[in-house]
Amino acid sequence: MGSMSALAGNGEDLSGEDGPPGGGLTTGEVARRLGVAPTTVRTWDRRYGLGPDARTGGRHRRWAPGDVARLERMCALTATGMAPAEAARMARSDEPPITAPPRRTAVEPGRSTARDRSRAGSGLHLGDARQECRGIARAALRLDAATLDELLLAAISEHGLVAAWTEVIVPTLQAVGRKWETSGEKYVEVEHFLSWHVSGALRRTTPNTVADRPGATTVLACVPGENHTLPLEVLSAALTERGVPVRMFGGALPVESLVAAVRRTGPAAVGLWAQSRGTASRPLAQHVAAMRWGVRGARRGPVVLTLGPGWAGQTAAGLARPSGLAEAVATLESSVSS
Repeated sequence: MGSMSALAGNGEDLSGEDGPPGGGLTTGEVARRLGVAPTTVRTWDRRYGLGPDARTGGRHRRWAPGDVARLERMCALTATGMAPAEAARMARSDEPPITAPPRRTAVEPGRSTARDRSRAGSGLHLGDARQECRGIARAALRLDAATLDELLLAAISEHGLVAAWTEVIVPTLQAVGRKWETSGEKYVEVEHFLSWHVSGALRRTTPNTVADRPGATTVLACVPGENHTLPLEVLSAALTERGVPVRMFGGALPVESLVAAVRRTGPAAVGLWAQSRGTASRPLAQHVAAMRWGVRGARRGPVVLTLGPGWAGQTAAGLARPSGLAEAVATLESSVSS
């Protein structure tokens, strides 16, 4: 995958890897610390004068602790809903925000006003998640496609695919899901928007498809009635990254088609994803595990992995049940090499 500088296409240091020597942080390092896109940091510099006090030769920026402190203040002020121009003025002057005394309203103790509920519902509860999660969540809520792509690609580049998925993307997706569930089915567009851009980031960072090797292919499919393909896309990308041949069949593959795909492929392993218990089918998984092919005396069948929360409580002898992405990748790599 290309560097952040290559993605920006303007010759300016964004990654922190190729910047000029000297003290201070690069723009890319500052952006990652703040959980915003490097383009946002540059815009705040250009538009509001929040750039570093000192610069190296050329166009490269180096940010000292005081410079970063101003940007952190800018982030905190804009997060409250303050207009960027006013937030920048206050960040530069270091003056405390002017707040009006709370207006008392006739509401029952323990109840909030509609204004309070609206303000409380404007963010996502991410707890102690990584700072990158907050930046990605903010971009998703704003439906900011360019920033979201940049942050997702940066997370995958910095942490690797498995860690980025587990520690950055999943917590953000879960926060969006909780937001949707508790807001009267609002924010569905945010969940779809974020999922689509995660899928796009996977396609952009995954190497070319690995050629088949006899007895070394993995088949991945959602069970009939299941359309949540994103976790399988991540698994497919992680296996491809490790040189494992994968045949991905996506969502809601009918039983007959699944059986035909397994027979035609003769895979070493089959991963079946079920998001809900209503779609998980232990008889189907056992049927696939019992399939055999090859010449008499040397017949073989696949290792079957039951993937996803839908399989909880449906374990059975002969069916592997990995607890997460890293374990699924390790199990499938082992199945292919054995």
